[in-house]
Order: sequence, then structure tokens, then C-alpha cells
Amino acid sequence: MTVTFQTPNRDILPRHTTIINGQVGFGSGAELAHVYAGTGEVTTELRSGTAADVDAAVAAARKAFPAWRALPGDKRRNLMFKLAELFEKYAPLLAELTTIETGNPIGGTGSAPADGAQKFRYFGGWADKIQGRTISPFTGPAHDYVSYEPYGVIGAIIPWNGPLFATTMATAPALAAGNCVVVKSPDLAPFSVLKLGEMFIEAGFPEGVFNVVMGGGDVGEAMVAHPGIDKIQFVGSGPTAKKVLRTAAETLKPCGLELGGKSPVIVFADANMQIASQRGLMGAVLANGQGCSNGTRLLVERPIYDQYLETLKTMAGYFPVGDPLNPGTRLGPVISEQSLDRILGMVNKSVHEEGHRLLCGGERAGGDAANGFFLPVTVVADVAHDSSLAQHEAFGPVLTVTPFDGEDEAIALANDTEYGLGGYIFTENLRRAHFVASQVDSGMIHVNGSGEGMTPCCPFGGMKQSGFGRLGGEEGLHEFLRVKNVWINMNKPA
Repeated sequence: MTVTFQTPNRDILPRHTTIINGQVGFGSGAELAHVYAGTGEVTTELRSGTAADVDAAVAAARKAFPAWRALPGDKRRNLMFKLAELFEKYAPLLAELTTIETGNPIGGTGSAPADGAQKFRYFGGWADKIQGRTISPFTGPAHDYVSYEPYGVIGAIIPWNGPLFATTMATAPALAAGNCVVVKSPDLAPFSVLKLGEMFIEAGFPEGVFNVVMGGGDVGEAMVAHPGIDKIQFVGSGPTAKKVLRTAAETLKPCGLELGGKSPVIVFADANMQIASQRGLMGAVLANGQGCSNGTRLLVERPIYDQYLETLKTMAGYFPVGDPLNPGTRLGPVISEQSLDRILGMVNKSVHEEGHRLLCGGERAGGDAANGFFLPVTVVADVAHDSSLAQHEAFGPVLTVTPFDGEDEAIALANDTEYGLGGYIFTENLRRAHFVASQVDSGMIHVNGSGEGMTPCCPFGGMKQSGFGRLGGEEGLHEFLRVKNVWINMNKPA
């Protein structure tokens, strides 16, 4: 099949790499080349930020914080609603920028601006409803109350696989709570977050409330170590998170961590085969398999195991790799050549060294797609659950499939991993759905679905090595509020 790959529109790409105190600017670090994953070609070069840029951004945020905190909640709400309108105004541009920076197909990246608008409307609605509570103390006549207050400055370290989605997930509740923010835009995928910074200026947010510094690990390290940042919200990998915690420990800086996963997809024999196969395949297709909560570890009850594999293989053929800028493409490239080589190494080890069965995929796409970083949907069957591919994130369009017998084994296999971010259960038995959901150690469970619960009103986060803290819902708002207790003596003076 012939595939024509469009050249990205370089004219729409932001050239600046910082937004500090309401002004666009350029980092003071090295020039970094952005490579478009669809063709392997450089789109532009951008100057990275440095620790000095982080200093300037934090200073701007600290200066802006007292006034932003004191701004009445309804006025913060109105600004956030204005930003939501700009998400809709710039939706096509934001979708195109996201495709160029990540390689995610444009047919799917259009959901990120709509999701951003939803988040700022949802959390904007909370901005004027942050209330404390009173306590009846038993120590004597007194009035005791609890108030919720913003931390001050939040440092948000954002990953490359869904930068706009992750930025809005962290910053909308932080801003609604009255905090100012400094965001690290990822060097591999910088464009959509930089455009978002421009939108904050256009919406009329006060200078210094929202700041962006593009860069790599050194910028992130400078943020975590900075005494002027009161809390870190990190979205990324487990190994990097451990470095974040070690650095944050020096200043006892609190952190929220949203990390990786190896989420189980549990398919019982009574499941709707069409739905279970299609949704099971989505773990390899959504974000080109590069989603932290993607269901990539398929556990299938033995009576339907062979049938499920045949259906899965057939459906995989409906999702060929293609031009990310073509609206009809569903599966694009992974982020880089290095990432592709790593994924292929994991698959080859599983198949050729550990003896698992390659059902489909497993080789880099050739022909017209050869210059990009493409891997077709890859399904490895009969996988031993303690094998490396079943236990570790491939972070690409790769699924493992393992049979099980009965509820107890399904639960045991689902929990036999260091991760605990997502879980997906397919069954028509309501009792089983509730019971298995209660037993699986994951922060988010979907029954007969594959991601619909990731909405602004629902808390999202992990257990075990998938991190701690929640983003989304009322729980997500309280991640960015500190608790203060006030006790007032009501005894009459002697």
C-alpha cells in the first residue's frame, strides 16, 4: 500500500521557548533540534531553557502569587472560562501542533483541545466554591475551623507523550486553587504547551501567573531543587520520579507523581467479544501505544482464548500505520528512533529468547514509512506473566496476551506487577464486575470501556510504582490546597 507523507507546516510552529511574566522569550541554553517522527526530518531548532530561566520564571510567579491568591474566586473563574473559549478558537491549530510534536494522528489529537476546554471550565467552576469547615472542639469553649489555602508556586514537569493533556490536567486545578505555576515544556514535544502560554496572555491572565520554560532534564532538576517552588507535580517515568523525590527531599518539597503503568485488560468468557477485542486493541493504538494508562497486558479466560486471539489479529489489520497528518490515520509513529529500537529489542527478546508467539507485527514498517519511526500493531501471545515484556512498559504499539482460569487467577495475575495505574475488565456479569474491580490494585478501573472515565470530574492517579496523588475531580483540586486549622479561645477572661 502506498502512503503519502505530508510535510509539516513549519510556519505554525512557535519559535520562542519561554513565557515568563507574560512575555514570550528565548531560552539561554543550547539549540535543540525537533525531529518529526512521521518522516525523521528536523522541523525546527529551538533554544532550550536553563536554570537561569527557571529562576526568572519562579521570581515572576512568586511576585504574582499574592494578587492571584487574593483575586476573588469568581474573577479567577471568569479568566479560566475565557481560556476555555480560546481552546475552542485554536482547536485545529493545537491539534496540528500536537501531531507535529508527538506523531500522534491528527484524527485523535483534536480531542486534546476539547479536553483542555472542559478542564478549565470544570475547575474554573470550583474557583469560587473552595470552602472550609467548622469543628466542634471538646477541649472547652472554642471556635475551630479548617481553611484550604493554595501552596504558592507549583512546578509542573510535563511528559512528551501528551503534553497538552498533561499540562491542563495539572495546571487547571492548581490555578483554580489560587496557585501560580511554572511549567516545563518537554524538549521532545514543545509546541502545544508554548502555544498554550500564548493563550494565557491573550485571555488576560495577570503577568506571572502562568510561566513556561522549555527544556530537558536539567530544567526539571532546577525546578525540583528551587526553593521558590512550593510543590512539584511530575508526570513521567518511574526512574525519573525517583530522582525527583531524592532532590525534593533536600527541601522537603511535596510532590504529586503520575507515573507509568502496565495496565491489565481482563477478558472473561462471558464478555462481548467484539467490544472486548476492539477495546483491548486500543492499548496499542491510542497515542501510538505511548499512553501511561493504556491497557497493554491482556489476560483472557481460557475458554475464549483462541477465539479472542483470532479476532484481535483480524482487527489489528484494520489499523495500518499511516501519515499522522492524514485525518484517516489511526496509528502513527513512536516518538524517536531510539524509542523504536528499544521497543523492538524488547519484542525480539520476548519472541526469540523467551519463546513467546508473535501473532502480528514485530518489525519496523518499511516502504514509504521507512524514514519514520513506525511499528505496526504488535501482539505477542502465550506470554509468561513473569517475563520482561509482560512486566515492563514497552511504551509503543505492543500487546502481550496471557490465558487465565477463573476470577482468582485473573485477579492474581492483574496484581502481580509493580504498577497500579489502570485496569480494564470485560464481563457481562455485574457481580463479577464489582468484585474484580474491588480487588484489582489500580487507581482507575474501567468496566467494558477503555478510557471514557478520564474526564475532568473523575480522579485519576496510581498505586504502587504508578505514583501517588490524584488529578481530576474534587480530589484533584485538593492536591493543590494546603490545610490550615484555626482554634479560637472563647473562654471569658479571668
